[in-house]
Amino acid sequence: MPQEPIRGGEELLITADEVGQRGGRLVVALRSEPRTLNPVLAADGSSKEVLGRIMGDLVHINRFTQKTEAALAKSWKRSPDGRRFTLELRRGIRFSDGQPFEADDVLFTFQVYLDEKVRSPQRDLLIVGGKPIVVSKRGTHTVVLEIAQPYAPAERIFDSIAILPRHLLKKAYDEGALAQAWGLNTPAGQIAGLGPFRLKGYVAGQRLVLERNPYFWKADRKKNRLPYLDEIAFLFVPSEDAQVVRFQAGETHIVNRISAKNFAVLQRDQQARGYQMLDLGPGLEYNFLVFNLNDLSAKNLPAIARKQAWFRDARFRRALSLALDRAGIIRLVYDGRGTPLWSHVTAGNRLWVDAGLARPGPSLEQARQLLRAAGFSWKGDGTLQDVSGAAVEFSVLVSSTNAQRQQMATILQSDLQGLGIRVQVAPLEFRTVLDRIFNTLEYEASVSGLASGDADPTSEMNVWLSSGATHLWNPAQKKPATPWEAEMDSLMQQQNSTLDYKKRKKLYDRVQRIVAEQLPIICLASPHVLVGVKNGIGNFQPAILDPQTLWNAEALYFRAGAAGRP
Repeated sequence: MPQEPIRGGEELLITADEVGQRGGRLVVALRSEPRTLNPVLAADGSSKEVLGRIMGDLVHINRFTQKTEAALAKSWKRSPDGRRFTLELRRGIRFSDGQPFEADDVLFTFQVYLDEKVRSPQRDLLIVGGKPIVVSKRGTHTVVLEIAQPYAPAERIFDSIAILPRHLLKKAYDEGALAQAWGLNTPAGQIAGLGPFRLKGYVAGQRLVLERNPYFWKADRKKNRLPYLDEIAFLFVPSEDAQVVRFQAGETHIVNRISAKNFAVLQRDQQARGYQMLDLGPGLEYNFLVFNLNDLSAKNLPAIARKQAWFRDARFRRALSLALDRAGIIRLVYDGRGTPLWSHVTAGNRLWVDAGLARPGPSLEQARQLLRAAGFSWKGDGTLQDVSGAAVEFSVLVSSTNAQRQQMATILQSDLQGLGIRVQVAPLEFRTVLDRIFNTLEYEASVSGLASGDADPTSEMNVWLSSGATHLWNPAQKKPATPWEAEMDSLMQQQNSTLDYKKRKKLYDRVQRIVAEQLPIICLASPHVLVGVKNGIGNFQPAILDPQTLWNAEALYFRAGAAGRP
């Protein structure tokens, strides 16, 4: 097939990937249909997966290396004080409808994302030091971004801001109708981006198909314009088990976000069916036990408030942590495809994990010593009791739709019997669990989990700042409730404005150690990222950061003779 010509004056990015072959349709499954094709409003995973292939960004996070690299901005400079970025845009490149890309598109994009009336989920990323980023231009291909204070991960936020085509969306924005733009039924010709693919067609309830963008701004070492694939077809397959069946039958080329159980099923047949299964190791998800440490003075919850005397004692939390068999959780919940945790940063976060963190336990004897020191004792039947003689027992909320966390809670229940503690596992609908943790505060403990959107510590600010909305104990505090929370606040704010990586790393290592020592959450385990791919797909580089398998879709190709080639 002929290659699209590389026009004079196009400042293309030449990739270092293996040179591939043109052609073919890649088929992947999505668990649900996208809710929108409007990148400004997209919040669900399926919409982001599709839009990530259609849209482009100024600076890109390489999901494999976890580092930033040039994209629509061919280069950038940061001022010595860290408050100004000057970006040089690629010249001569075009949106997928053939219209030129210039600085005005960047200014328009930031205007839209920062507009409070638009209500973009990404707006908060563009508010630094309480003030919005200020964007201006110097000519047609130079953009200056000014921020109120030094912001260490500033380059990384550009990855999540899809650059919008001013020529297509300005009218809708001016009329206050941007929220209605680019729905799923929008004609393909009215949607354009700077990504490797563009919309070809959508069939409700069945599939969405993308075709190659003939104007894409990357080329391989032989100057062949990317992407190699002619099309990507997203099939809507509502369950993990159904996706596994489709992949096994050869109807899709890639599968990910699967359990260890389904991974084992697929792995048994990989040679006979012509695919390979890959265990990428721990991702960024961390699962944990959290106690209700909130101020309940305004709530009528006396039974929970009474038990908080136990929960607030760090010796009690450390004792329970020592009693838990994390290796057993990995073996029983994840079939060995998981990693035990003692803090919230997983081994998959190569740039930021504190590899020297202590990993104590399990030890029932040490746990008992801590409980005795905290005033607990045991009745004749082995039941743990507090200083008033009340039996130590509590309930653990868990999402009824998350089988792995339910299993963790059951293992925890069994492990804590060794200390004479009775635990009741209470499965509830996921939204109910969230409501109790963050709103009604009607819970004693919960087995929950979080997954960082990025490897950088700043992606966790809302969790670890005492004023954060997702701070899991006393969220949105006006001032830190404890000295160690105050120290964490200071550390997180310092790392956020420190530009030297080694200094930031030292600050964040201390945060991890506070979490491991004080145990506001008792971290348990991180599941491995498990993916499968059909044989014969070149440049496949799955990563633990989202999107795990299609982040470099422009470089994927079918080798000669591989299924999927025309």
